[in-house]
Amino acid sequence: MPHLLIHHKVQDFPAWKAIYDDHKPARDTATLTELHLLQGANDPNELVILYEAQDLGKVREFLTSDDLKEAMGRAGVVGEPTLVELG
Repeated sequence: MPHLLIHHKVQDFPAWKAIYDDHKPARDTATLTELHLLQGANDPNELVILYEAQDLGKVREFLTSDDLKEAMGRAGVVGEPTLVELG
């Protein structure tokens, strides 16, 4: 099963988390299932998220969508996230 690992920083975790939770239907449509959401031990705004992916084509479409970019902007994501596709 493919996996997606994301690392990024946010301005404020609680504010980010509310928007992230509201955006779950879009992740569901993209066939992403969250396995782990980790915060940095020294910086709770430093995040690593591991997802299981059912359909990499849908995932890639989601990752380049304007909807995701807009949600990340509203959520206070700082910079570009690091994405790694894992087999």
